[in-house]
Amino acid sequence: MEKKQCDLCAGTEFEQVGDRDRHGNQLASVICKTCGLVAHGQIPTDAELARYYATEYRQSYHGEMTPSDRRVMRAWKNGERIFQQLQPCVNPKAEVFEVGAGIGCTVKVFELNGHQASGIEPGEGFQAYSQETLLSNVVRGDLFEQPRDHNRELVLLVHVIEHFNSPRRALEYIRGMLSDTGQFYIECPNIAAPFARRSKMFHYAHIHNFTPASLKMLAESCGFKLEQQFGSPENPNLQMLFSCSEKSEPKIDTTNYQKTMQVINGATPARYHLRPYYFSSRMTKVASYIREHLTADHFVANVVQKCQQSAATPQNEQQQNGPAEHRSAA
Repeated sequence: MEKKQCDLCAGTEFEQVGDRDRHGNQLASVICKTCGLVAHGQIPTDAELARYYATEYRQSYHGEMTPSDRRVMRAWKNGERIFQQLQPCVNPKAEVFEVGAGIGCTVKVFELNGHQASGIEPGEGFQAYSQETLLSNVVRGDLFEQPRDHNRELVLLVHVIEHFNSPRRALEYIRGMLSDTGQFYIECPNIAAPFARRSKMFHYAHIHNFTPASLKMLAESCGFKLEQQFGSPENPNLQMLFSCSEKSEPKIDTTNYQKTMQVINGATPARYHLRPYYFSSRMTKVASYIREHLTADHFVANVVQKCQQSAATPQNEQQQNGPAEHRSAA
């Protein structure tokens, strides 16, 4: 394991911003003093990551190797949100490919709405559920095994980029998969969002941590142009849609380092809990957890039934009927 240079700007000057992860385990986190990208002080190797994500990640991060009904319900609703968000921006016939598809809910939602959709997922238990229960076209696979044939139309990277030991290598590879008119949608945690304490920011699985500025800088230097950013800059998750463009030298926002340090240093319980909308957002989240406990099994049963019915419907009949009605399965 070694840390040579910043994956965004190739800088070599860093400042340590953390020594523990959110569980209290030792984990050195550093910020690049040139561009403000936050990353592990030591970057795991490809072999270490392949082993971790195939057999350990889901248990250590989610506490389960096979998804519970609550997790499936949450993932399905998230897939519907992503589809609704992107629907006005993408070709309704675009072929969709998701890297790190997880349970496969997003792939299946796009498929049920008229898209040819597929994906890859390294985790054994989640990939098996996706393929066997939801009948999603999600296979075990690695990004760097995919053909760089410039034929893909829309690639999704939802809570995946933070897990790469080199996000630059991943984005440059994805650019080679996309056509010149292709689009690329990305979601990841936003380290510029409010946190209760600095220790809650870092996790072993999140090798790189992005602000809106650092993610935009990286994507643009890899051959993408920002089309639209969804949500507010303080949203816990960054949501950005890019289109393909010419690769260029990184345009470094040197103020991002100081801005990111202000956010990190400002992560205090008082500042976090005294936000005007903290209590209302907390109550909304608690209510959603209660709703999940009460309705998840019925919700997932309906989702599975819908997926199986769709698989039994002849392809030409699906095309004649058009995209499946976009609605909750609850």
